[in-house]
Amino acid sequence: MAVAFLSAQRSKDPSSQVGACIVNSENKIVGIGYNGMPNGCSDDALPWTRTAAHRLDTKYPYVCHAELNAIMNKNSADVKGCSMYVALFPCNECAKLIIQAGIKEVIFMSDKYHDSIEMTAARWMFDLAGVVYREFKPKCNKIIIDFDSINSRPSQKLL
Repeated sequence: MAVAFLSAQRSKDPSSQVGACIVNSENKIVGIGYNGMPNGCSDDALPWTRTAAHRLDTKYPYVCHAELNAIMNKNSADVKGCSMYVALFPCNECAKLIIQAGIKEVIFMSDKYHDSIEMTAARWMFDLAGVVYREFKPKCNKIIIDFDSINSRPSQKLL
């Protein structure tokens, strides 16, 4: 889950930074993604707003979700039987992709849109397809990456 959260930091979405990490049966990472605009579409050319007078002026018709990007960015032949760690419970569109890709388990951190139609549809499809989903229970609440620590270690001489 930490890798999913770390990848989410790459998203330019000001309201929802979401990351996903796919692991195989050996817990080896086989795909990572975050929510962003499609390849070749500048993050600055398309809108990031959630509401506007016209839907085309919002992010929703354009943004690729973290789950889609993790599946598309896979570094293996396929992701059948894999597990996906994701910061936010998948929407119905991502649920379809997850099912079609053969992912068998979804571990999510937040389910803040639980009662929405999209999440209800996602849970229904997961249940029908036999995809297990569960909330992530962290063993610790914080992981700190200290980039300065590498400079404070004594240098080692190579022999």
